[in-house]
Amino acid sequence: MSLNPHLVKESFAVIEPVADKAAAYFYGRLFAESPHLRGMFPPAMDLQRDRLFGALTRIVWSLDSPDSLSSFLGQLGRDHRKYGVVAEHYTAIGNALLATARRFAAEVWSSEIEAAWVAAYTAAANAMIEAADSDAGVSPAWWLAEVIDHERRTRDIAVITLRPGQRMPYLPGQYINVQTARWPRVWRTFSIANAPREDNTIRLHVRAVPGGWVSTALVDHTRIGDTVMLGPPVGTMTPPDSGRDMLCVAGGTGLAPLKAIVEHVIASGRRPNIHLLYGARRSCELYDLPDLIRMESSFPWLRVLPVVSDEPGYDGMRGQVPDVTERFHSWADHDVYVCGPGAMVNETVRRLLWNGVPLANIHRDIALGEL
Repeated sequence: MSLNPHLVKESFAVIEPVADKAAAYFYGRLFAESPHLRGMFPPAMDLQRDRLFGALTRIVWSLDSPDSLSSFLGQLGRDHRKYGVVAEHYTAIGNALLATARRFAAEVWSSEIEAAWVAAYTAAANAMIEAADSDAGVSPAWWLAEVIDHERRTRDIAVITLRPGQRMPYLPGQYINVQTARWPRVWRTFSIANAPREDNTIRLHVRAVPGGWVSTALVDHTRIGDTVMLGPPVGTMTPPDSGRDMLCVAGGTGLAPLKAIVEHVIASGRRPNIHLLYGARRSCELYDLPDLIRMESSFPWLRVLPVVSDEPGYDGMRGQVPDVTERFHSWADHDVYVCGPGAMVNETVRRLLWNGVPLANIHRDIALGEL
C-alpha cells in the first residue's frame, strides 16, 4: 500500500476548520470502543485534544518531507512510552482516527482517500512503534527527579532545579514533560534552561498560568525534597555548529531554552557574537537578568539586551520585542532562535523573514509553560 500525501492533505483540509469537534469525536469513539484506555489520559481532556490535533496537523503536512517526519514520529513514539502506550494500542487509535476522518471529511470521502489514510497511519504507527522499541532497551520510559532547589523569582515565576535519579541525556534547547504527585496522569511541557551538566541536574523556568494544574503545583506547592516525574527530552530547536553569529529573542519564560543554547555555545569554546533580546512587560518580570549579566561579564561576545514593553518610566530599551529586532543592523547572516508567547514568536519570525533572514536560519518554539 503506497502513500498518497496529496489525498490525505486534501481531505484533512476539510477537517481542519472543525478541529475541536473532530478531536472530541475521536476521543469519544476511542473510549467507547476501548474503555480501558481512558485511565491512561488526564481527567480534563481539553489540552489533550489540542495536542492531538497539533501533532496530527504536523504529521499530515509533513507526509512529503520524510526526514523531518521521521524525526518527529520517533520523538512521539519514545515520548508515548511514559503513558504506557504499547504496540497494540495503535490499532485502537487508528480505528478511531479513521472513523473520525471518514465522518468529518464525508463530503470528499472515497475509497481512494480511505486507502491513503490507512497507508499513512500504518507507516506513522510503525515508525513510532519502532522508535519506542529501540529506545526501550537503552532508556527508561520516564525519570524520577528530586527537587533540590526552588527559587521564587516573581509572584508567578519559579526557577526549579531537579536531579533525576538516572542520567538523562538531552540537547540544549530541548524540553521535557513533567508530572507532579498532585496531579497524576497530567503532564505539561517545560523547556530545560541549562546546557547538560556533569552533576546531571536540570533547571526549569516555570510560570504559574491561571488554571494551570502542573505549573501552579510547581510554583506554589512544590518544595525542596519533593519528587516529580519527567518524560524523555524532545524538541528540535537545538544549536547547529554553523559558525555564524547568533541572535536569540526571548519573551518571558521563553528565555529557558535560549539560555541553555547560549550556555552550550560558551562551553563549546566557540566565540560567535551573540545578541540576546530578553523581553518582558515590566522590569520586575525580568526574572533571570542578574544571572544573564553574570554570563555576559564572563563571555565578552555575549550582549544581553533587556526589553520592557509596558513600563513608560523604564530606563532602558522599551517596546515590543518584534519591533526592537528591527532597530539593529541586518540579522540575515545570523542563526536566529526565537521562543516566547505564540503571538510574539510569530510576529518576530514574520519581521525577520521580511528583513531578509533566510527561513533555514530561523529556529523557533513556543514558550511551552505559557500555553
